[in-house]
Amino acid sequence: MPRELQAGQSAELYVINVDSGALTLVHSSTDVLFEAPNWTSDGEWLILNANGRLWRVSPAGGPFVEIPMPGVPPINNDHVVSPDASTVYVSSEDGHLYAVPLGEGDVRRVSNDHEGFTYYLHGVSPDGLVLAYIGMQRHPDGSVTTNVFTIPSAGGPDTQLTDDKFPDDGSEFSPDGQWIYFNSERASDVAGHAQLHRMSRSGDDLEQLTFDERVNWFPHISPTGDRIAYISFPTGTLGHPADVDVIIRLLKDGEITDLASVFGGQGTMNVPSWDPTGSHLAFVAYPLAN
Repeated sequence: MPRELQAGQSAELYVINVDSGALTLVHSSTDVLFEAPNWTSDGEWLILNANGRLWRVSPAGGPFVEIPMPGVPPINNDHVVSPDASTVYVSSEDGHLYAVPLGEGDVRRVSNDHEGFTYYLHGVSPDGLVLAYIGMQRHPDGSVTTNVFTIPSAGGPDTQLTDDKFPDDGSEFSPDGQWIYFNSERASDVAGHAQLHRMSRSGDDLEQLTFDERVNWFPHISPTGDRIAYISFPTGTLGHPADVDVIIRLLKDGEITDLASVFGGQGTMNVPSWDPTGSHLAFVAYPLAN
């Protein structure tokens, strides 16, 4: 079921200038919980999910406009926009991926049928031909594994890139298409202690990128390729829960900068959220009245 706001809570969509820190409130609601802004490559729209549906809004503000996706079950907050801004790829609560046109065209399912398997989408390659996603497999013994996969955006066979017990999430391509960035617990024996990693798109050359005491999720690489924005949860956090104090951070040349402190977490910045110039990020905060 789609998330809902608590009593006295609001959802606030912001755009922040990553160099000056200047913050702009784009939209606020005490009725609708919206999540996970993407920026279209032409800079004209922010794409979000709310109430299980897909919406767009101008970064300058204004009304939310629903994006039709007939036949698609309610979606979650894992969605990405194609590099040519013609399509939004979405993750549905039925466990599948769908391609939703932003203009004319028909909705189509991208993913395949696998028993006990759920697709969680996070990235699209710079040429628009490949999607990077997290595959959650529920095993007969009751255990669950999450690994990094790719699939052609036109549909086709799944390619598994990691195959282990370590929880992985947030897989996303670099701007040159040569790397896949993701968060993983593989570097720690403490449950929940995710750090940022990257590997080649073939699954080789694994490299850890953060090494601190906090729990780091959802690496988003700037279009210029020189900065990584991510969400940093408090030490000891399990998963990526909603309604906690988090820090939006930037990683550049091994140095970490705090960009904004936000009451949020889940839904704040799950998916690629850089503007096409690499100068601004979009994110959502969920402040409580008290």
